[in-house]
Amino acid sequence: MLLTDDAEAYDLCVIGSGPAGIILALDYARLNPHKKVLLVEYGIKQQVKENQLDSSIQINNPVNHHQPYECTNKGLGGTSATWGGRCVMYDEVDFEDRPILNGNCTWDKNILTDIKDHLPKAAEYFECGKPDFDVAALTNVTPRPIAEGFKQGIVTDTMLERYSMPTRFGDRYATEIAAQQNITLIEGFEARDFEQPNAKSKVSFLTLQHVATQKQVIVTADKFVLAAGAQESTRILLRNPQLFKNVGCVPAALGKYYQGHLSGKIASVQFYGDPKKTDYGFIKDSDGVYTRRRFQFNNKFLKDNNLLNTALWLDNPLYFDPKHRSGAMSFMYLAMITPVLGKKLAPPAIAHSITKGRINNIPAHLGNIARGAPRSFTKPAAIFYKRYISKRKLPGVFLYSPKNTYALHFHAEQIPFEENRMRLAPDGERLIVDYKLTDADVASVIKLHEVLDNWLRTIHCGELKYWFDKDELPQAIKNMSKDGLHQCGTTRISNSAEKGVVDTNLKVWGTSNIYVCSSSVFPTSGQANPTFMLGAFAVRLSRYLSYTEKKSKKTFKTQFQGVKSIDLN
Repeated sequence: MLLTDDAEAYDLCVIGSGPAGIILALDYARLNPHKKVLLVEYGIKQQVKENQLDSSIQINNPVNHHQPYECTNKGLGGTSATWGGRCVMYDEVDFEDRPILNGNCTWDKNILTDIKDHLPKAAEYFECGKPDFDVAALTNVTPRPIAEGFKQGIVTDTMLERYSMPTRFGDRYATEIAAQQNITLIEGFEARDFEQPNAKSKVSFLTLQHVATQKQVIVTADKFVLAAGAQESTRILLRNPQLFKNVGCVPAALGKYYQGHLSGKIASVQFYGDPKKTDYGFIKDSDGVYTRRRFQFNNKFLKDNNLLNTALWLDNPLYFDPKHRSGAMSFMYLAMITPVLGKKLAPPAIAHSITKGRINNIPAHLGNIARGAPRSFTKPAAIFYKRYISKRKLPGVFLYSPKNTYALHFHAEQIPFEENRMRLAPDGERLIVDYKLTDADVASVIKLHEVLDNWLRTIHCGELKYWFDKDELPQAIKNMSKDGLHQCGTTRISNSAEKGVVDTNLKVWGTSNIYVCSSSVFPTSGQANPTFMLGAFAVRLSRYLSYTEKKSKKTFKTQFQGVKSIDLN
């Protein structure tokens, strides 16, 4: 495909072809068959791992933040290429300002109400079944508590996480993108410089740079959407301060209030009842979609006690510790730490969550395998088929405990902390990421474990067994929590440029036609990973641009700098 001097302007230019970019481009193109859409992707087919963008990111806290190559992927489909498929819904409390957030919840429940209308369409794109996130919605399952004797109260057990195929958006939607006649996909281009907004705050031109040749092309569009992921969408805005000329200055929030999640295990839960009545693993809904239950906390309780939203779920003991005495777990652990093979079994961040980067007591693991044979091999073989061969992949591996004892995995909200930020280095190109966990983040995790423990004891259902002494818990949590996968906050939604970067329709303050569709617009991180919610925002933005944005009928010509035409094939 060629872009030439005679190319017409696009009605919509989408920068980035991850799940958000693909959903937005496809949905808008289908709703507006006479509108032209340009989808711009930095990566190319057979993209090599090393690339200029990720190599120019500096992480200042590698203990708690993954390196760029572990967080993102370049190429059509973006990070969905290594996504685990977990689809989770945000909660009402995530849209309510609480003292612990220090006034930094800059969206409200009106957005949640609005976004719910777009969940079914988002679920279609993610292939995760109906967007029902409560176990009561599973018509094929007889309702029962997560463990014998559990009762609802300040702790709940009804919320579900749902699982996509996992859908690799590049592979899944490449054919549909190619067949959509009003979508033009170009690969191997970086978004560089926007034109300064005119008196009406409109931006007409964007300079793209061909990654391989460094040649530049100016593209004209009626609307532009940054859907390049949190790091790159933020970097593009930081590099284009002229966009904010009409609001007087660059928004103070740009690049700041970066959040992810605290995640790890500090305790096990010992249930008192029949172990065969514990829902420890996956539940398939009537459509064959995998779901799983989570412990969460009543919204009112979180607000009244000024605590951060947190989910906990039943998990396996630590794989690297052979004291679990499971031959199957030891076999899978050794496979995961085996060079070459381990990299094929799971992406780096997921592999790290299993192995913790440790090679530990291999003889004891071999002993577990020998004692557990033949199930040490047959169980992993069955899991391998379901996880790697079946069309709908088994999302994970959770093993039954005859002792009714399970590790507890916590996944907790972070405070929107101003010093957690993305910023440009003095060269104006490199992106520096400052990130740390606050004492308040950690204290909330510990307190909510205590709440769960007290609740289980009160209802005579079970109790928690901590893995660390009480005074060791804060440092243990800080040592084990590592994110950078769930990037929120750096271009946050707000009702004014004084508080945020985009308005409630995701339009960049100071412009009339530039938008951001990235989890970076989420002012709070909640307990949920942001992928599914972002897909719903992409559908919402598509509908907004289609039905409520003013339609420009002008035709512009694409202009070029330094190159007559560029072969994009």
